[in-house]
Amino acid sequence: MSILIINIKELVQVRETNVTIVKGKDMKILPILKNAYVLIEHDTIVEYGLMEDYPGYEVDDTIDATGKVVLPAWCDSHTHIVFAGNRSQEFVDRINGLTYEEIAARGGGILNSAEKLQNTNEDDLYQQSLKRLNNVIKLGTGAIEIKSGYGLTVEAELKMLRVIKRLNKESQAKIKATLLGAHAIPKDYKDNPKAFVDLVINELIPQVSKQHLADYIDVFCEKGYFSLEDTERILKAGTEHGLIPKIHVNQFNAFGGVALGVKYNALSVDHLEELTSDDIKALKNSNTMPVALPSCSYFLSIPYTPARQLIDAGLPLALATDYNPGSTPSGNMNFVVSTACIKMKLTPEEAINAATINGAYAMGISNQYGSVCRGKKANLIITKEIPNYQYLPYAFGDNLIDKVIINGRIVT
Repeated sequence: MSILIINIKELVQVRETNVTIVKGKDMKILPILKNAYVLIEHDTIVEYGLMEDYPGYEVDDTIDATGKVVLPAWCDSHTHIVFAGNRSQEFVDRINGLTYEEIAARGGGILNSAEKLQNTNEDDLYQQSLKRLNNVIKLGTGAIEIKSGYGLTVEAELKMLRVIKRLNKESQAKIKATLLGAHAIPKDYKDNPKAFVDLVINELIPQVSKQHLADYIDVFCEKGYFSLEDTERILKAGTEHGLIPKIHVNQFNAFGGVALGVKYNALSVDHLEELTSDDIKALKNSNTMPVALPSCSYFLSIPYTPARQLIDAGLPLALATDYNPGSTPSGNMNFVVSTACIKMKLTPEEAINAATINGAYAMGISNQYGSVCRGKKANLIITKEIPNYQYLPYAFGDNLIDKVIINGRIVT
């Protein structure tokens, strides 16, 4: 199958060489071609250029993109879209004055989702999750990381990871799986959290590794959840079983989790709503990607990740949705990009780099995804007719997507 897209108003994120990460001042650079074309063969971008240089190709399908912008599909490196039911009542509780921590303390939050998931059969869980996945693909997401973490028992966590594996097999999107066994302390272990950490290390991680169910290991390193000591034990066990570390860190408190992630060469440190100078120092000269989740800040009314501090320090930044039932019931990367510009003061160029190349890096796939480059996978967004690419974050409430191409196939 070959597809030719012609008369593209702006072809965005064009890279002559395979750039896999963008840092600091370079995040303001977003290469574009005006009046361009792209040639796709099977699942790969094989050629692009200016229409004035277009040599003519015999293809199976031609798309006229007159007046439209084409850019790489979004790379969402942090989601929890495999969950059961919803937590809309907690949304109302927060409106009525309860904090996220207060809701969690009385059995809501993650424990609420865990109970729902444990009582949902695997096929039902798959169908609920597939519906969400298909929806975010229509919104332009072509690569996505999905975490476990709402199981909180060995069997329920394995059930979640089996669902993620099935989604990966049956969906066109690129999916990476993360074991987040240490997401919260279950009720049965409230008085003995160390025993739950032991369970994760001695039973869950070995089974996940043996069944090849995850690429990454993650921990919610936060006061009231998992300490630095807990986190280090779990990351060490994960790496010993071939899982690459990622960490939920600095969402509400900063107490050394970023440096710990860097110590274990974490692929990403995610949230970072709270950030210290020591955290920035730890990230410098590391291979760890800071990931901001602005729609979580929007939904919970908590601080936004200080993106300008990170970028101005010469660091990279990725953006992701944190799609989950409690703190971000949305997987709309278009809204994330807009919110990053509006509330975090990123330029459109920085936000698009963060949601494409750097998002792919935070999943370990930027050698194949995240930019328009010869030889990379053909995951593309074709917008409706719009004035320019800056209009995408500007018109934050509009659906500006006309078509989405995933692995060289038109999916919407």
